[in-house]
Amino acid sequence: MALVEDHAVLADALRLILADSGLEVVAVPLTAGETTATLVQDVLRARAEVVLLDLQLGPAGDGGRVIEPLTAHGQRVVVLTGVSDPVRWGECLAKGAVTVLLKSGQLDPIVTIIHRVAQGLPVLPPARREELVQLWNATANAAGTRQKRLSYLTPREAEVLRQLVHGKRVAEVAREAYVSEATVRTQVKSILAKLGVSSQLAAVAMARDAGWGSPREPP
Repeated sequence: MALVEDHAVLADALRLILADSGLEVVAVPLTAGETTATLVQDVLRARAEVVLLDLQLGPAGDGGRVIEPLTAHGQRVVVLTGVSDPVRWGECLAKGAVTVLLKSGQLDPIVTIIHRVAQGLPVLPPARREELVQLWNATANAAGTRQKRLSYLTPREAEVLRQLVHGKRVAEVAREAYVSEATVRTQVKSILAKLGVSSQLAAVAMARDAGWGSPREPP
């Protein structure tokens, strides 16, 4: 079994626990800024059919990005994570993970499940897998629709919406742009129409969901 975990103490503990249960475990070394390709190769070099993968790999980035390429190489991926978001679980399963386990869970059941995976036995009810994958698909489709609608905005409309997201009122937006409030209200009306929403509050919520209120918002 290949273990991909950035927390050294936890990795050592997991390796010892799994070794005591009869599983040979190889810890995969991680480096900062590691590419998907190099991480996949490092895992494959361990020559293990089962991969125990964390999603948050610190400087090595998002572990979820290697699920698809690993499963394409015939690896059985078990995600062991502190992330409890069911949408993220659905994403992992959609990419081919066998199951997703919480790090905060009891160790005995986790070890039992890992042994079942190593034996090629089912560990996740099909109905639960389908439920989580459908949740991920619905969320991804909604995000795609949201981004498409936001892309309809002109640069000026996008800037007006961004200022609204940051709490500015129409009067402030107009004053800073040296235009009339009527002009800004016309722009807001166009924004609402393009986004398919009926209120300024809904438009701001859509933009926030797309990350426009975060430090890494779109330019």
